[in-house]
Amino acid sequence: MTLRKILATLTGTLLAGTLLAGTLLTPPASAATLVEVTGFGENPGGMRMHVHVPDSRPAAPAVVVAMHGCGGSGPGFHSSTEFASLADRHGFVVIYPSAQQEAGFGKCFDTWSDAAKRRGGGSDPVSIVSMVTYVQRRYGGDPRRVFATGSSSGGMMTNEMLALYPDVFKAGAAFMGVPFDCFAGAADFPPGRSKCTGGTMDRTPRQWGDSVRRAYPGYTGPRPKVQLWHGTADTLVPYSLLRETIEQWTNVFGLSQTPTSTDTPRPGWNRSRYAGNVEAYSVQGAGHSLPSTGMAAAAIEFFGLTTTC
Repeated sequence: MTLRKILATLTGTLLAGTLLAGTLLTPPASAATLVEVTGFGENPGGMRMHVHVPDSRPAAPAVVVAMHGCGGSGPGFHSSTEFASLADRHGFVVIYPSAQQEAGFGKCFDTWSDAAKRRGGGSDPVSIVSMVTYVQRRYGGDPRRVFATGSSSGGMMTNEMLALYPDVFKAGAAFMGVPFDCFAGAADFPPGRSKCTGGTMDRTPRQWGDSVRRAYPGYTGPRPKVQLWHGTADTLVPYSLLRETIEQWTNVFGLSQTPTSTDTPRPGWNRSRYAGNVEAYSVQGAGHSLPSTGMAAAAIEFFGLTTTC
């Protein structure tokens, strides 16, 4: 081999090595993925935590806690709902808790025990607040923009968190939930023998409101605004509980039971608004199947998070 060929070969080899090294040293573009977090803080509910953190986000992103239904999981709710894609678009962090309480038909969020009905009492609500605190510390989450949402058991826990921690959560959107303090205890939770979800629950607005006020005695600060969703054909968590939940939150805000406005944002979505603090969607013909397409976006808009970062 001539000297010229040897030099050409060496040059080519060095160039290829330089290009390869450059490829390896340059971080690839990444998309946000779901990550499990352990050791996030006080966890009396023994819960698991997953978090979805968009690559593009402001220095102090909003935080949304998104909670699954009975028998589900945080990763399952992440993959089956639109909250993660909305987070990527609008730059907020999503926490996906996984319940660990066995309730006769899968793992559910504890909304029935005495501990879960008292601020700082223990169980799942304390674990969820620990998750929020972790995201604020680790990712700079904005303490002024923390929100809760969930489906079925997660919708029940949404109302729970708003009642127990009005100083933590700015707003919530509960899908197919029940009022706070609806369940008398663990024996009242399973379907088929629950007074809460048995279709006959009926308390006065004042009684429902008093339950919330007892959850954090002496609290006089602002209350989180509430969005409620329920299918008119839901028989597992009866549609009648939407009215009971409306009564609870309108009483907490000192509002009339008569809506200040009604409209139909989409076909089949009948919305009633109560002075901007409470809004309720009756979804015509829907069973126990929410949120469906577009509903997560409506919740995020209600939270005020639709400005792209």
